[in-house]
Amino acid sequence: MKVALANPEIDGIVLQCLGKTFIAGADILEFGKPPQPPHLPSVLSELQNSPKPIVAALFGTVLGGGFETALSCHYRVALTGTKVGLPEVNLGLIPGAGGTQLLPRVCEVESAIELITSGKHIDIASPQAKGIVDKIVSDDLVLKTIEFAQQVALKQPVIATPLLNVKMGEAEDTIFAQYRAKLAKRARGQQAPQSAIDSIENALNLPFNQGLKKEREYFLSCRESTESAAMRHAFFAEKAAVKYPATLNKIEPLHIEQIAIIGAGTMGGGIAMSFLDRGYPVILVETSEENLARGTSGITERYKKMVLSKRISQEQMDIRLKMMKATCCYDDLHDVDLVIEAAFESMEVKREIFRKLDAVCKPQTILASNTSYLDIEEIAESTARPEKVLGMHFFSPANIMKLLEIVRCKETSETTLISAVALAKHIGKISSVVGMCYGFVGNRMYSCYGREANSLLLEGATPSQIDQAMVDWGMAMGPLAVNDMSGIDIAYNARKENPNLSKNPLYFHAANLMVEAGRLGQKTQKGFYQYDEAGVKSEDPAALAIFQQEAKLHGIPQQEISQAHIQERLIYALINEGAKILEESIAKQASDIDVIWLNGYGFPRYRGGPMFYADTIGLDKVLESIQQFYQVTGKEWWKPSPLLVELAHAGKRFSN
Repeated sequence: MKVALANPEIDGIVLQCLGKTFIAGADILEFGKPPQPPHLPSVLSELQNSPKPIVAALFGTVLGGGFETALSCHYRVALTGTKVGLPEVNLGLIPGAGGTQLLPRVCEVESAIELITSGKHIDIASPQAKGIVDKIVSDDLVLKTIEFAQQVALKQPVIATPLLNVKMGEAEDTIFAQYRAKLAKRARGQQAPQSAIDSIENALNLPFNQGLKKEREYFLSCRESTESAAMRHAFFAEKAAVKYPATLNKIEPLHIEQIAIIGAGTMGGGIAMSFLDRGYPVILVETSEENLARGTSGITERYKKMVLSKRISQEQMDIRLKMMKATCCYDDLHDVDLVIEAAFESMEVKREIFRKLDAVCKPQTILASNTSYLDIEEIAESTARPEKVLGMHFFSPANIMKLLEIVRCKETSETTLISAVALAKHIGKISSVVGMCYGFVGNRMYSCYGREANSLLLEGATPSQIDQAMVDWGMAMGPLAVNDMSGIDIAYNARKENPNLSKNPLYFHAANLMVEAGRLGQKTQKGFYQYDEAGVKSEDPAALAIFQQEAKLHGIPQQEISQAHIQERLIYALINEGAKILEESIAKQASDIDVIWLNGYGFPRYRGGPMFYADTIGLDKVLESIQQFYQVTGKEWWKPSPLLVELAHAGKRFSN
């Protein structure tokens, strides 16, 4: 650039990038390390202070520091389809090289607030991006950017972005307070979004250089926070979860084109939509024409709602529905590449289904079960192809939730496993490969979480106290509200299938009492809570009376229980069980457990997952509390994991 500025024959400068995209942001691995020259803020300062106009030629994904670079130029020309964003908030950070000061000077302040605090990527042609670029072109980006630069070079003087006024548009000064209140709910417990609001408001009230200095202070404060460390851990954990071991890298995944789903209920329909949404033809199988009609109607209705909310077009809906075939005949599955069974949680039912599939499907077809708890190795015994059998545990609603637990059995082949992992990526899922045990990783741990919630009901806590404590801690929903929503009888029936179910009579006693009293949750308008006609829940004196009576019967003293005690009981139960799962090699690394809980159970991302959270508070402190629970209750399930004891005594962490 210095050469161009010194050359009197050059009137303007075009900034272009080679490769598949414009600059897409910083290397996260470098965060916290000594800065390597050139220092980005210094480079951007030179761009901003250039006496000659600089035009950025944008294409691909222009993110983070790359977007700040573009904003530091005097003008921007973009290729159709270009996406821009400042995603730092997703890592517990705010833009650190001027993003909060530059963006509200080129687009309206409300758009800047939304873009920075959401961390989303937006298309350059969207209304929210108005003002960000000066011209959009459909081809010949560099040539047309040069032509644009030749035109603007004739204009004098050149006005640098920092000299522009903040674009308030129709927004009022109260917009900042409104967003602070909105983010207090949307990004509960997070520092970065609130710091971003403060920094954007500084752009309105402070000179550019002072605003820039404050932004840097906020950025460094966020970077050193536990919140940012947790969110960066989550980012890398998700990348690591889908990596193959080096020994498997040379194995090619099978080509999977045609999918069959057994079961057209809520889960089966959601799984079908996951594949239809990504262009895979799907055969939906049910036991009767009535069930089939109900299932296909449910899928159609879900798509209609997506059209009404403008998430997809009518044309897209029609295309997806045309790719779906419904049948009651297993013979129609003779040529499919993958079958996913999503039938009733009964070992007998599933074994019968797999016997039928083994008889009609071609030898290379992969047979997967969506079971939440059952022994897939036992299911595989019903086939002559155990190497082709594995678990693909989707989370409900399957077409929305990103997590997919892929369960590897003893005889599952490497090709089968890699094919499932590759397919998960194709349909936009975050997968985690786990070993076989009852409940796998997620539900096995969730049982411990729910177990403690049930115990606390008998000890004197109310459903709303337990749920509110966990929501305040950061969980998306409380465990008892979740149980009511999914149906208390679902887990009740699943426990009956557990060959190693605890013999303790108080194990999930509160939930068992609800089911036996016909209180199944929202679907019966009574569960842990009661529900009015609109579905609004409230505490139910009848349920509380059941808990109190049962506590008295079993000699359990009821008392006031603090919010902190509730939170510690439930979260430490997760951590202890997670450690046992690592001991047994059900999960290959602690970060895989975190991925499952972050993406499947509403665990707060700013805490990094249960195992990372344990690291942040110290395994010695976690162990001390678990030992106290064990001593006070005498319950076997509170016995500390040997791995936790070993790591705590050695001063080590679960995370590498």
